[in-house]
Amino acid sequence: MSETIAVIDFETTGMSPQSGGRATEIAAVLVREGRVVDQFQSLMQTGVWVPPFIEQLTGISNAMLAKAPPAEAVMRELARFTRGCPLVAHNASFDRGFWHFELERAGCEPDPAHEFACTVLLARRLYPEAPNCKLGTLARYHALPDTGRAHRALADAQTTAHLLLRMQDDLAQRYAAELGNMAVEHGLLARLQRSARTALKRCVQDYAKTRRPHGQALLHAN
Repeated sequence: MSETIAVIDFETTGMSPQSGGRATEIAAVLVREGRVVDQFQSLMQTGVWVPPFIEQLTGISNAMLAKAPPAEAVMRELARFTRGCPLVAHNASFDRGFWHFELERAGCEPDPAHEFACTVLLARRLYPEAPNCKLGTLARYHALPDTGRAHRALADAQTTAHLLLRMQDDLAQRYAAELGNMAVEHGLLARLQRSARTALKRCVQDYAKTRRPHGQALLHAN
């Protein structure tokens, strides 16, 4: 069965739940077999005030949130939408904090599949020649599709999804001998994001060895 990855993005009132920040918007884009297959987006009402500089950055106002569905209802729907999917985010440490916090507040049971891979960490290893690893910079660097206003959850999730697809394609081409006909799975991305840049090939080889049928040799591994 083909793997479905959920690419998520939050807009928030602050940097972390620990500092009082709450989510204002969430989006998830589902990627499978090299293409986007579905998406989800919603504003979220938490009752927390949006500072003016955040409103200016995101375009999300207190008035807009007053009419939004409760955060708990949104997160329960999102948990169903992403059930069984591993997750990807750009600067995943930020989104991971809000993901766990908002899901817990909504009373959602943790999903074992919801492990994160980070496109910032992957970009540092795959594209050291890029000017920096900001999402907008990488989108321009790779000429990714224009998805709309930055700092809105759906536009940023769509851009991150296109970046993920580019990374999967680049990895498949770069390590074709090591992967054979294997897809570039989330499990490999999770390993590569922790690997040294100079050890990427060995990381791919080791992962492919664990995923191939017993006794099937790697081609051109050395």
